[in-house]
Amino acid sequence: MPGLKITLLQQPLVWMDGPANLRHFDRQLEGITGRDIIVLPEMFTTGFAMEAAQKSLTQDEVVNWMHSKAQQTNALIAASAALQSERGPVNRFLLVEPEGKIHYYDKRHLFRMADEHQHYQAGEHRVVVEWRGWRILPLVCYDLRFPVWSRNRNDYDLALYVANWPAPRSLHWQSLLVARAIENQVWVAGCNRVGTDGNGHHYRGDSRIITPQGEILATAEPHQATRIDADLSLAALREYREKFPAWQDADPFTLG
Repeated sequence: MPGLKITLLQQPLVWMDGPANLRHFDRQLEGITGRDIIVLPEMFTTGFAMEAAQKSLTQDEVVNWMHSKAQQTNALIAASAALQSERGPVNRFLLVEPEGKIHYYDKRHLFRMADEHQHYQAGEHRVVVEWRGWRILPLVCYDLRFPVWSRNRNDYDLALYVANWPAPRSLHWQSLLVARAIENQVWVAGCNRVGTDGNGHHYRGDSRIITPQGEILATAEPHQATRIDADLSLAALREYREKFPAWQDADPFTLG
């Protein structure tokens, strides 16, 4: 069964300056080889700005850059960006393959405490991406607080969260990532930013990769611009789910 080599880039973001952020991540991605998936934070071209979709890079510009980096690294490049879509402004999680195939998920739960729901359109569909033998559920920041949306229907192996999750609520971020891993019996990876944004909000990072048993496999130092790597095992996941099949006793439900 295939393993998955994952890298998270916990980095600061330049407020509302797409070209500057692309140049920054050009430097971070230089020389990275041998990985299967490389993850950047939420709204990586702008920071968490409500006006970002109107004033930042276009989807074509973002996707073309991500595709070039996917080719360069031979890895899936994953990050969210504020973009204009056919439905209006969206916080779109893009996952771009080296061959150019594009997957995307639009953030479902919009952070009303920052009026995100007044500026962006909520996603309508849960998405599972298949990559190198793995089934990946992409989710964005505030989605983490809503376990029903990430409920494992025996259809994914890794939940992947990107975020601009502020420092005052870091305990929630850390605790809920562990909870999502345990309750769904899946690997979980969360990539958060660091630094201070244009609204004065500060971010600790606390990016981490968590085993299906809820153990922290890798974690980034808080407040540090850094990279973390881990190798995930699909065989270990399946063995654990067979030996401890709690998923078989989950209550049935449907989403309206």
